[in-house]
Amino acid sequence: MILSKACDYGLRAAVYVAARGEDRFVPIAEIAAALDVSFHFLTKTLQTLSQHKILTSSRGPKGGVALARPAAEIIVEAVVLAIDGNDLFERCVLGLAYCGDDDPCPLHGQWRLVKQEIARIFRETSLSTLAEEMGGRGLRLTDHPAGDSRPAAEGMRIVR
Repeated sequence: MILSKACDYGLRAAVYVAARGEDRFVPIAEIAAALDVSFHFLTKTLQTLSQHKILTSSRGPKGGVALARPAAEIIVEAVVLAIDGNDLFERCVLGLAYCGDDDPCPLHGQWRLVKQEIARIFRETSLSTLAEEMGGRGLRLTDHPAGDSRPAAEGMRIVR
């Protein structure tokens, strides 16, 4: 697992919100149900994204979360850094504290190339790209099988 569970949920939630339409507040309960994740865990994760100005939140009957700026301007890297920090891009793949350019572990060179490629992909991919590709290809943001009657199965309708 490259991303933490919180980051996984946060990224999927941000894509879900992007797919529901910009300038629209989506209730956290709807997102949690659509992604089949814990409401309380997701709430904490979305608070982190709000603190980093990726999402904005509103309380009340029409409240929820919305994107803080257009989905095309929010890149995957921003979401990952907000939730997981730089660990993915700086940490040794074997978890060795001493590993670095001066004292590399056996996988240091290869892992550096992988990290650079992951960073490039995360920098070049926006939430709008993910939402459009997932919606256009009929992909789901959960592991539920296609045709599942739970809300997650239809959660990727793109709203314009």
